[in-house]
Amino acid sequence: MARLFGREKEGKEMSFLQHLEELRWHLVRSVSAITIIAVAAFLNKEILFDHILLAPKNASFITYRWLCNLSHNLNLGDRLCIDSIPFNLISTDLSAQFTTHMWVAFISGLIIASPYVLWEAWSFIKPALYEKERSYARGIVFYTSALFLTGVLFGYYVITPMSVNFLGTYQVSAEVKNTITLASFISTVTTLTLLTGLIFELPIVIYFLTKIGLMSPAFMKAYRKHAVVVILILSALITPTSDATTMILVAVPLYVLYELSIIVSARVIRNKSEG
Repeated sequence: MARLFGREKEGKEMSFLQHLEELRWHLVRSVSAITIIAVAAFLNKEILFDHILLAPKNASFITYRWLCNLSHNLNLGDRLCIDSIPFNLISTDLSAQFTTHMWVAFISGLIIASPYVLWEAWSFIKPALYEKERSYARGIVFYTSALFLTGVLFGYYVITPMSVNFLGTYQVSAEVKNTITLASFISTVTTLTLLTGLIFELPIVIYFLTKIGLMSPAFMKAYRKHAVVVILILSALITPTSDATTMILVAVPLYVLYELSIIVSARVIRNKSEG
């Protein structure tokens, strides 16, 4: 922290107030970027809801069509096909649709502006690092943004539609019909999407944990079998059926992410030994 407060800019050491002033402008630019994109998303309500957020509720969603084509190619007939998702969306609170619209617009701004926000954060932290530390963190904004956005897309196109189909059609009794509130549906979609984006940051988290000595590739390899079991359990919970094909579609990318984290951790250890 002392290094951050005492960092230099243009060859001159910054005072505490100058440090706060620079931090303020980084925050202002980040919030401005999120706000501008959020306003644009808010003004494009039809695209935001009909073509994006509510799309996984329709049987014509690209993921369902892809699963059906895969089912036919694997000679499984219509086993993986999803022809309908029979539940209705309602809004029970007077202000629910407006507040949901506002919340979704903000989430959209946060996701789309995330690379720029990360760049602003890195621009603030970078001057406080030594040259060697900067070289270790080279490309951090690109990799962090790429992993997060990849996770968001995976969450939206894979996790979300499978979860919506399973939860939306699940019944404990034929006497109980599913009528889902708009807020509940949107909350599920946004939570799953953002959560998956954060989960895909695992290699970055492992990178820093390895840097400070709390993680090692040997540890991750030793617990690889445990990780596989956890991944399979998670995949089984979020897939719409007990079919092994859909479970594998979810499990494989998560396992690849774990193996990538091992490679990242090993590279950090190798760089430490060479340094």
